[in-house]
Amino acid sequence: MNTSVKDACAILAFGLAVLAITGFTQSGVLLTFIMMSLYAALLSQAWNILGGYGGQLSFGHALFFGVGAYAQALGQLSLGWNPWLALPCAIALGMAAGLAVGGLTFRYGLRGSYFALVTLAFAEVLRIVATSVSFTGGGVGLMLPLREVATNMQFPSRHGYIHLILAFVLLALAVTAWLRRSRFGAYLQAVRDNEDAARAIGVDPLRVKLGGIALSAAFMSAAGAFYVQVFQYIDPAIAFGPAVSVEALVGAIVGGMGTLWGPVLGALALHALADLTRNLFGELPGISMVIYGVVLILIVTFAPRGISGCGQSAVRLFKRPARRALEK
Repeated sequence: MNTSVKDACAILAFGLAVLAITGFTQSGVLLTFIMMSLYAALLSQAWNILGGYGGQLSFGHALFFGVGAYAQALGQLSLGWNPWLALPCAIALGMAAGLAVGGLTFRYGLRGSYFALVTLAFAEVLRIVATSVSFTGGGVGLMLPLREVATNMQFPSRHGYIHLILAFVLLALAVTAWLRRSRFGAYLQAVRDNEDAARAIGVDPLRVKLGGIALSAAFMSAAGAFYVQVFQYIDPAIAFGPAVSVEALVGAIVGGMGTLWGPVLGALALHALADLTRNLFGELPGISMVIYGVVLILIVTFAPRGISGCGQSAVRLFKRPARRALEK
């Protein structure tokens, strides 16, 4: 079977499995866990497009999350737009922010740790600006009025939010699967592996990296808009703080950078671990960051290819005896 067809079938099966599980449960705890795991998977998949496939490691992806979140909130509060209309505008603004940051950094050849630090600086600058100006609500933040109807993108149960975030995750998986097989994806990975060699064969690294950061920012801003609709609140610390950036990059690294299912596996594992720790130790300040730090150190040390890489290694390990048996 063609690899593209396999990916499409796997993505479809994943979506149907999530719908089946959520359709047969009314447990608020389980539904919230599924919703937040899918939200984390979207964050990680957005980071994975630029960091995993493009090789541009960002420490400030909260920048795009915050742009999407504030655009979604301000579209409703200041312009009176319906949330469904504000959503594509929030995503478009997130993409524009990605192109602006990419244009300022990639044009001057920033990459590696320099690019990571510059993205962190951009996010921090926007956090300070959002705290200082009045239209963002300053340090108090913005709160959306509660009106739980589907036309207002506020649902009376978690099922509606799960369907919405699942649609985003499936779209992100489809784009990632496309990147694995498309010419643009091949260019993006060539730039990641050796930018000078890619340029030598006629690839324009600036153009390719701008496309990668625009795609990544689009999904990150969609996650920000989703967050606002679920919690009806946003402030500068949530929107542009380091927690979102850390959650995005750790999920991708733990699951496996540059893979289709790694970010989903990483997000699921981290949320399961975070919930377990919360039940054991309660709401200790900063406990989630401690967990992410410990898990990241363990993964980088003992499983640098992430959870998905461990699975591939295990499959190869079991296949070897079978091949030997067939050869005999």
